[in-house]
Amino acid sequence: MYTPSILLLFSLVAALVGYVRTGTADHPVVLLSGLAAISALWILLRAVPARAKRDRSVAAPRKARKTAPPVVVDGSNVMHWGGPAPSLAPVAEVIAALTAQGYRPGVVFDANAGYKLAGRYMDDAPLAKALGLPTDRVLVVPRGKPADPVILESARQLGAPVLSNDRFRDWAADFPEVCTQNRVWRGGYVNGVLWIESERPTARAA
Repeated sequence: MYTPSILLLFSLVAALVGYVRTGTADHPVVLLSGLAAISALWILLRAVPARAKRDRSVAAPRKARKTAPPVVVDGSNVMHWGGPAPSLAPVAEVIAALTAQGYRPGVVFDANAGYKLAGRYMDDAPLAKALGLPTDRVLVVPRGKPADPVILESARQLGAPVLSNDRFRDWAADFPEVCTQNRVWRGGYVNGVLWIESERPTARAA
């Protein structure tokens, strides 16, 4: 809207100067300047709703991401879903499927996940980068600390379900909600096709 604004300003100035010099509003300079000012004003008025609509369209996805319900993914469990050899591929596919369903997945790994995947220790940043997630949505628990209570505590604080084939029986006394329906979702592959057992009937991936 920069050009119409400059045109409006110059047109108004020209009309004012023309009127002062000629003493009449019927002079061609005054008339042309006034017409140019009206045209510039019309362009500006049309541009305001269009810009507001564009700004809303840009802001809407950000709002949707913030309000998407969270899911805590047991990364060290899911990375074994594709077969005996651990891999990030099932974790990445799970993240994509949950995101497509409108969820906001976060992933928690055991401290030894990097050794199983790449033969070396890996913290939050490289795993987040490999999964295409922000660093604040991937957590590698400290060495010597079990991941299960961290997963369950995170889910409790977020009011979120956990995606894992672990039944967390050893932690049921401290986290009785794991025995509640839809608090721990299952998943896996059938004939190479991912399925996720959530409360949504459309959770099976095609």
